[in-house]
Amino acid sequence: MSASGRSETTDDLLAALLDGMDAALCAFDADGVITHWNREAERILGWSAAEAVGRRGFAGWAVRPADAPDVETTLMSAQDAPGRQVHEFALLTKDGGRVLVRTQSAGVPGADGRPAGVYCAFSEVHAQIDLERSIALSEALMDDASWGVVLVDVDLRPAVVNAHAARAFGSGRTALLGRPLGELLVQGVEELEGALQHVLAEGPPPAPVELWVTLRAAGESVPRRQCWRCGFLRLASPLAEEPVPLGVGWLFQDVTEARQAGLDAAQLRFRSNQLHRAGRAAGEYEDPAEAAAVRLEFALAGFADHALVDVAAGERLVRSAVAPSGTAGPVPLLPAPGAIPVRYEPGHPALQALDRIGPVRTSAPRGQAAERWAAVRQWPEDVAHGLCTVLRSRGRTLGVLTVLRRPSRPAFDAADAAYAEEIAARLAADLDLANLTNLVNPANPAHGT
Repeated sequence: MSASGRSETTDDLLAALLDGMDAALCAFDADGVITHWNREAERILGWSAAEAVGRRGFAGWAVRPADAPDVETTLMSAQDAPGRQVHEFALLTKDGGRVLVRTQSAGVPGADGRPAGVYCAFSEVHAQIDLERSIALSEALMDDASWGVVLVDVDLRPAVVNAHAARAFGSGRTALLGRPLGELLVQGVEELEGALQHVLAEGPPPAPVELWVTLRAAGESVPRRQCWRCGFLRLASPLAEEPVPLGVGWLFQDVTEARQAGLDAAQLRFRSNQLHRAGRAAGEYEDPAEAAAVRLEFALAGFADHALVDVAAGERLVRSAVAPSGTAGPVPLLPAPGAIPVRYEPGHPALQALDRIGPVRTSAPRGQAAERWAAVRQWPEDVAHGLCTVLRSRGRTLGVLTVLRRPSRPAFDAADAAYAEEIAARLAADLDLANLTNLVNPANPAHGT
């Protein structure tokens, strides 16, 4: 290729690069004559390259005459100053309007190292301010936000994590990058990944979403379960002609305390209502032992899967009732005549409750078969959590109430123990009254002898 051909190719490449820029750009030679003018400059001011190139400065066409000397002096001084110079000017458009621009200008050295001119990149001030605001917002979200911000790539892996999110996960910011969400969460990962995939495919949901997640935090014997209020934004590249997904912006806030307080309040209302209904239903039975059975059936709803009542017979316990009973109508909670005592092994939770005169909670150890654990304690094989509390009335221990839950349900907590004690107190009053009735009328076949 000849030298002239290479020169033409270089000029075409330079022209294509200049016209493809997002910022307006013009260049001046050492005498202040415009040598380059790109399409963005034409879009902002309305002057074409043919109209601009060859003019000396902006005087008389792109700037007011009164402002021209200061503008020209400021721009051309950039070729003698180190680095870039930033200024703001009011320029004139071709149709006579005015537009405030922010310029960045710098000197262009020649082959001999001497100043050979100035290039000037400029944009409308409001557009520049919008860009700076966007950058400032991004930096603030990544550093100082009071909620977690995670940028998730299209493979659903964290690409950027702010400090708040890292603290929420109990890890460092860099330690979370590129890891599958399943390595960070024990529970809730399916719901979270489903939400992220929906955002990538359909766009963000119209309102925040609340997700319950359990963190896979190292060094904790009991994983933390938290409620996060989440917002999602689909990220797309602004440089592509058609939107190209870059991932999802995931913002979240920990609302565990508020949601747990709401759940606790709702649970308390439900349990209080159940006790109230149980009391009204039990009042319809003449036999206090049948009334106790009704109370037990009501108390079991939403609380546990099974309930056992063991009545004290001397120093032993006798199984008197099982709920649900599997039969229609209430079954009296007094043991049948000649009932065989339950052979609990030493250390059984029911025996511990008798010794402590208080509730005892227990659960099957992790990794151990729940069926074998329950069978050893003479409980139904489909349970993994137990709570035993004593039946006390008039200063005497009448027996033990045991409530049981299946493995799919959570272990009993302190609030559950308090509720079980309330149930046991009411059952004990009914059983005590049934015993007194039995003493007064021992011939009643409804009662044991």
